[in-house]
Amino acid sequence: MVLNSIVWDVRPEIFSIPDNIALIGGLSVRWYGLLFAMSFIVGYILMKKIFENEGIGEKVLDQLSTYMLIFTIVGARLGHCLFYEPGYYLSHPIEILKIWEGGLASHGAAIGILAGLYFFSKANKKPFLWIMDRIVIVVALAGFFIRMGNLMNSEIFGDVTSLPWGFVFTRYYDPALAVDARHPTQIYEALSYLLIFVFLFRSYWKVKGKTTNGELFGYFLVLLFSVRFLIEFIKVPQVGFEADMILNMGQILSIPFVLIGAYLLYMARQKKGDHKVS
Repeated sequence: MVLNSIVWDVRPEIFSIPDNIALIGGLSVRWYGLLFAMSFIVGYILMKKIFENEGIGEKVLDQLSTYMLIFTIVGARLGHCLFYEPGYYLSHPIEILKIWEGGLASHGAAIGILAGLYFFSKANKKPFLWIMDRIVIVVALAGFFIRMGNLMNSEIFGDVTSLPWGFVFTRYYDPALAVDARHPTQIYEALSYLLIFVFLFRSYWKVKGKTTNGELFGYFLVLLFSVRFLIEFIKVPQVGFEADMILNMGQILSIPFVLIGAYLLYMARQKKGDHKVS
């Protein structure tokens, strides 16, 4: 039997509590929320291992986790509201608070993480690039979990395709987009981020954490946002105004991250060269 497409009819909710149950009625637990939480749980375990390798106490890790959780969610939400639908959310600012209704942007999360870790590094007198080299390892893995959550939500998919692994997202809210087989760009991105995580994790342990400041961060920026830039070419626009753009918003926002990453890698190579000469 030849596979023409994969019909994706998975419910986004793991379970729901009926409306007629007092106090908690109407509550739903969604796969996206579970996978989002998993990204923090697994990330905490991995960072604990990294911090133990470098003799850093768990109290500092707990503080780091708090910074990451708050700034990631705030950055991702504001990124979606201000980058993709500023007109609507600036006219209805209270809607910005309704995170449970969906709408998180990875570029906004990246900016939020940068801001949070800047404040963390200042509070703990650690070099900013030192903490970034370590946190991007788990951020890459978090990207895997979040994109799998998007798959469970039947959202952020690609253009129509005739490839045998195309997905028909039957539960998508727009009936016009729920009939054709499409690129499962959530899986493309998820697997790419997983490979980036493996590369960064192996690179860290290969030298037992003795990396040049900025090197792993640079690799992360170049690899992750290059992948994001390329996959955007086969994605359905997330908002209407992107339809007529040569490069969509996700691609435009990816370019400065790639350039910053290339600069960090160049500076890391220069530092390595200086050490060899001396």
